[in-house]
Amino acid sequence: MKTLFSGVQPSGIPTIGNYLGAYKQFTELQHEYDSYFCIVDQHAITVPQDRLKLRENTKTLAAIYLASGLDPEKITLFVQSEVSAHAKAAWMLQSVTYIGELERMTQYKDKARKQSAKEGINAGLLTYPTLMAADILLYGASIVPVGDDQNQHLELTRTLAERFNNRYNDIFTVPEVKLPEVGGRIMSLNEPTKKMSKSDDNAKSYISLLDNPKTAAKKIRSAVTDSGSEIRFDKENKPGISNLLVIYSGLTGQSIKDLEAEYEGKSYGEFKTALGEVVESFLTDFQERVNEYVESGRIDDILDEGRERASRKADKMVEKMERAMGLGRKRR
Repeated sequence: MKTLFSGVQPSGIPTIGNYLGAYKQFTELQHEYDSYFCIVDQHAITVPQDRLKLRENTKTLAAIYLASGLDPEKITLFVQSEVSAHAKAAWMLQSVTYIGELERMTQYKDKARKQSAKEGINAGLLTYPTLMAADILLYGASIVPVGDDQNQHLELTRTLAERFNNRYNDIFTVPEVKLPEVGGRIMSLNEPTKKMSKSDDNAKSYISLLDNPKTAAKKIRSAVTDSGSEIRFDKENKPGISNLLVIYSGLTGQSIKDLEAEYEGKSYGEFKTALGEVVESFLTDFQERVNEYVESGRIDDILDEGRERASRKADKMVEKMERAMGLGRKRR
C-alpha cells in the first residue's frame, strides 16, 4: 500500500476552507493509503505563538481531525515536535538546499514582509520548506494532499528528494501532489479574489470550524457577491457567487452544474439564505463530534499511539539518511 502524508499547523482554528480543501479529502483517502496525519507545531513557531494557546490548539486540532472522519485504527495521527526525527532530517536536508530556492517561496515573501515591519525576519521562516520536506520524505510518502497554495513547497520537496537521491543514495520516494477536485482554494467572503484565511483581521471574511453556527450562517448571508443576478460559476467575472457555489458543492456533494440549475432564476438572497442553512447544519453536527472527542479524554491516548508508530518509521529513515551522508560512526 502506498503512503500518504499531510500536516496542518495548530496556529489557530481551521476554517471551512481548510475543511473543504484538506480534511474532507483526508477522510476519503484514508482507506486507500497508509496514512500519516501530523499536527505540525514546529512549523507554527516560525511566527510568535502564545505557548498555552498553542498547546490548546494542538489538542483541538486533533479533535477536528477525528471529527472530520479520520479513524485512529486506520491512520497515524501525531504531533510533529514529539517525533525528533523531523528536526534531524530537516537539518540534513538544509545541506542540499540553496538559499535562492528558499527565498523564491511565495509564502516566505508574504510572511517576511509582515515580520520585517515588526521585528526582523527569523531564520525559521526561511528554512520552513526544508522542515516541510522532511515531514513528507521521512515516511516515504507518495501522495501529499494539499491546497493549491502549497504546490510550490511540494515542488521544492520533489527537487530536494531527487537531489539527495542523486548525490548520496536513492532512499527517498519522490512524492506527488494531490489537489481536491472541489474546494482546493476557498476564497474570502469579503474579498473573493483573496484566499480565505483564519489569520484575516476581518472575522466576517472567513468561517471558523468552531464559529457559532448561527453566526456563520449570518456571515454567508452578508458575503460579497457580484454585479448582475445570475447564479452561475464564472471565477473570473463572478468570483463572489462562484466561491459560494464551491462551498455549497463541497458541503452537500451536489455538483456545481446541478446547483446552477436548481437556482436558475432565483436571487442571490435566496441562494445565500439556503447556503447559510447548509453551513449552520454542517457546523452544528461537526462541533458536536469535536466536543465528544474533547470530553471523552481519548485524544491523548490516540496521539501517544500515533507518536510511537510515527517514531518507529521516521527513525529508520533518519538512520538511512545519516548512513548515506556519512554521519556518525561505523560500528565494527
